[in-house]
Amino acid sequence: MLDIQTFDARRGGNVLYKALVHPLAAEAIAALAADLRAAGTLAVFDPDGTAAALYALHPEMPAPAELYVQDVAALSQRLAGIPARPITELPHSRATTLLIAGFDTARTEHRIAPMAPPHLRILSLDGTKLPPQMLTAHHYLDRLNFATNHAFFRDQGGLSTRLVSANYWAGYGATAVKFWLRLFGADGDILATWEQPLPSGPGGFAIDSRVIRARFGLPEFTGQLFLHAIGIAGHDVVKYALDLVSTQVGAGADTALSVTHDANAWPSDRYAGLPAPAAGDQVLLWVQNSHAAPIPAGAITLNRMGQEHHVPLAREVAPFASLAVDVADLLPGVHWPAQIELRTGRHVVRPRYEVRRGQHTHMAHVNVERADLRPDPGIPTLSNLLGRGYLLPFPILPRDDFRSIVQPNPMAEWQNSLPVRLDVFAQDGRLAAQRFLGNLPRDHDLAVDLEELGHAAGHAELVYDFRQGGQADGWLHGLFRYEHKRSGHVADTSFGAHIFNTAMTYKDEPQSYAGPPPGLTTRLFLKLGDAHRKSFAVLIYPASASWHPHSSTDLQLIDVSGQMIATQRIAIACSGSTLIRPHEIFGEDVQARAGAHGYVLVRDTTCRLFGYHGLMDDRGGFSLDHMFGF
Repeated sequence: MLDIQTFDARRGGNVLYKALVHPLAAEAIAALAADLRAAGTLAVFDPDGTAAALYALHPEMPAPAELYVQDVAALSQRLAGIPARPITELPHSRATTLLIAGFDTARTEHRIAPMAPPHLRILSLDGTKLPPQMLTAHHYLDRLNFATNHAFFRDQGGLSTRLVSANYWAGYGATAVKFWLRLFGADGDILATWEQPLPSGPGGFAIDSRVIRARFGLPEFTGQLFLHAIGIAGHDVVKYALDLVSTQVGAGADTALSVTHDANAWPSDRYAGLPAPAAGDQVLLWVQNSHAAPIPAGAITLNRMGQEHHVPLAREVAPFASLAVDVADLLPGVHWPAQIELRTGRHVVRPRYEVRRGQHTHMAHVNVERADLRPDPGIPTLSNLLGRGYLLPFPILPRDDFRSIVQPNPMAEWQNSLPVRLDVFAQDGRLAAQRFLGNLPRDHDLAVDLEELGHAAGHAELVYDFRQGGQADGWLHGLFRYEHKRSGHVADTSFGAHIFNTAMTYKDEPQSYAGPPPGLTTRLFLKLGDAHRKSFAVLIYPASASWHPHSSTDLQLIDVSGQMIATQRIAIACSGSTLIRPHEIFGEDVQARAGAHGYVLVRDTTCRLFGYHGLMDDRGGFSLDHMFGF
C-alpha cells in the first residue's frame, strides 16, 4: 500500500497529495530525480513529513544517504531504510546535495543555511511547482490551487462519453474560470492537452469525446481525462455527470446509455459496491492508474465481500494507464447477488465498472470503503430527537415498465452486521409498506425486488433497525439496480445514508453544502436532454422526523450564459417524491432556448431534497445515478 495520506472526514483532502500527483508536477519531479541522481550523494531534510509521500508516489527518486528532521518525535522515522537524524547534525553532512522535501521553503532554507557545509547545494520541491498561470491562490498548497479530478473517457467501438456540469464557482464570485485538461490513452500515453474556458456566469458546459477526438485528430481511445479547474472560488471539488452513449444505431449496435457521478478524487485503500456478474453478464472493472508510478503486479486484489481470500491482479498497470479486468477471471465462482470488495493500495481514485449483457452496456461506480469508522453507540438512541435518523432514499420507478432492486452494501472495514429495514413511501408521502431485512452479515447476498412489496411507484428508504441487535456507524450504503422490462436495459446507482430535514443535528448531519449543519436547503444540477434522449429526475423529499408538509421547490431553467429563462414551482409531499421531465414542464420550445449546455437548477430554501437523474430514449434505454449539488 502506498504510504500516503489522501482524505479523511475530519480534515478533508490532503492538498500535498494532489500537488505531488498532478501530471505536470510529476513531469517536473521526474526531471528533479534525474538531476539528483547525477549530482552525487543526496541528503533529504523532511521538516513537514512530506518525504514519505514523495518517495511513495515517485519511486524514481534516488535513495538518500542521509535523512534529517527537526521534530524530535520524528527521529524514529526512516526513509528508504535510512534512519532520521536531527537537523543539528547537518554541519557534518558528507552529501553533495540537500533536498528540502517541501514547498515554499525560502524561510526553511534561510534557517538552516548557517548549518550547511559550504560544499552542500540546497534544493527543494519549489522547482516542481505548477506554473503561476495555473494557480488560483497565493499559498501554493491552498485547496483552490488543486481543484482536480479524473474522469473515465472513451470514444471507441461505437461508444462515446460526455462530461457535463456547470460553472458553479461563478456563484461564489469567480469571474474567469477555465479547465486545464489532459487526456490519457489506455497505455497511459498523452493523447491531448488543452485548456477550456467556462462560461463567465453559472452556465453549463460539456466536454464531449467526439468533439475532442475530431479536434485533435485522434484514433479511437479508452482512457482517462484529468481535469484541473483554475480561477475558482468557494469550492475546491470538481463535480460532474458523465454520460456513456451509443453513437451507432441499427441491428448489432450496442445500446449503451448510462451516467456516473464524479470520481471522488482521493484514492482509498478499499472500495465496495461492485456487483458480481449475474447470469449472462460480463462485469468489467476499470482499473485506472491515477499516478505517474506504475501499479505493481499483485497490488490490486478482489475478494468476495466478507471473505478473506484475496485474488491479485497479476500484472503491472503503467502510469496513468487504464485496464479492463473481467471480474469472472479473478473470481470465477462468485455470482450476483454476491458482492465484491476491491483493494487498491491507494493507487486509484473511485473506479468505474461496466456491465455487458448481450448488446446492452452500462457503467456505474463503486464507493469508498471507510477505514476510519467504528460502531457509534449513539445512533440507536436518536429516535427520540431525530426520528428515523439516517435514511438512504432511492426511487421506485414505475412498475409497469421497470424492476427496482435494492441491495444493502457494507461500506466500512469494521462492518460485520447491517441491521436494516426498508420503508416504502407513495408519491404523496404515505408509508405504503415496510420490510425488516434482518441483521445482515458482511457476506450477505440479499437483493430485494421492490415488486415483492406490492407498491407501484414512489420511493423507498433503507434505515437502521436494531430489533435483532447489530451496530451502526452512519455510513449505510446500498446498490440500486433498475431493469427496463421491455428492452432489458439496466442502470446501477449507489449512495449512502444521511439525516434529512430535522432541526436537531447529530455530528455533521444534516449535511450542508455551505456552512455548518443542519443542511435544510437544496441546490441540485439537472442536465437537459437532446432530440434523441430526454432528461428526467426523481426528486425525493426524505424526512428523518416531521418537517414542512410540502416542499417549495423551484425548477429554474438556466441557459448557457447562466441566466434563468424560466421557472416553475412544484410541491413535493414530506416523505414523498415526484418524477419530473424538463421538456414537459417548460415545453420543448422554451427548453431549446437554454441551448445544448443549459440545465435545470433544482432550488429549495425550505428543505433538503435528494434526487436521481438520467436520460431516456424511445427504445427503452435509460440512465440513472444520484444528482449532485453545489
